[in-house]
Amino acid sequence: MIDNVKNIMQDDLVMMALPFFFLALAIEWLWAKKQLEPVFERADFMTSMGVMVLTVFVDLVPKIVLLLLMFACYEVSPFKGMIERTLPWWVLLFFLDDLTYYLFHRANHEVRLLWAGHVSHHNSQYYNLGTALRQGVGERVAKYLFWCPLALLGFDPVMIVTMLSISLIYQYWLHTEAIDRMPRWYEFIFNTPSHHRVHHGSNVRYLDRNHGATLIIWDRLFGTFSEELAREPVRYGLTKNIETHNVFRVAFDEYKNILRDVRRATRWRDKLGYLLKAPGWSHDGEDKRSDTLRKNLAAS
Repeated sequence: MIDNVKNIMQDDLVMMALPFFFLALAIEWLWAKKQLEPVFERADFMTSMGVMVLTVFVDLVPKIVLLLLMFACYEVSPFKGMIERTLPWWVLLFFLDDLTYYLFHRANHEVRLLWAGHVSHHNSQYYNLGTALRQGVGERVAKYLFWCPLALLGFDPVMIVTMLSISLIYQYWLHTEAIDRMPRWYEFIFNTPSHHRVHHGSNVRYLDRNHGATLIIWDRLFGTFSEELAREPVRYGLTKNIETHNVFRVAFDEYKNILRDVRRATRWRDKLGYLLKAPGWSHDGEDKRSDTLRKNLAAS
């Protein structure tokens, strides 16, 4: 089992793709120099690179532990050995992996404790391929737990991690303003830069929308889809933006904010609310959750 984990770590497709990521980043930077509006900002970009390096270190131990758990789930699966590495199973795994990512990503936006680990991917006010590398740091601690059920279904962890890596590689190109729209049929089925720009928006209509990885069909099915509208340009960042480029504050400040709110609450139900309810919930103040803000906007 440990040897299998070592092999997965050594054959990490995302790490292998890094040279291509940086090549694309350089091309986008050249394109950005010709734009009227700023696409890159030096301090923000360096913060994104710092968060990327921090993520590599934070990810190491949880990834090993959770991969071992994934292998343990596979070993006790009643379907172990039934699923082969053949095309039909890969296709099924593609859809199951994509649905799992949608649920994981949506949970990161709707449970504040998980949001605290994901927010560093959203707290840049710029949108470029550097932002794609500005991953959620704290979310690495529990991420692979969401994929353990696939191992219990009989998919071996090597297949699962391979599909996860392919999905993450696909998502890299979504973080750009250099591409406007893809063909309509593609926009209907797949996640695109246009759809993902919405996801990074702080506009009320765009908050907590378009959680998909490769496919956008889950958002369409489960009511979390929003089109990018020309009449409402996307404002990137948070509803209340941070005012720091300190890498550790960018990555971990929301945990401090949660602790402050938990201490402020007196009832245990309210303390748990600050951990488990959506960002913006308050036990004694204005409800600023995204769904509430949308209802208020529609009623105004």
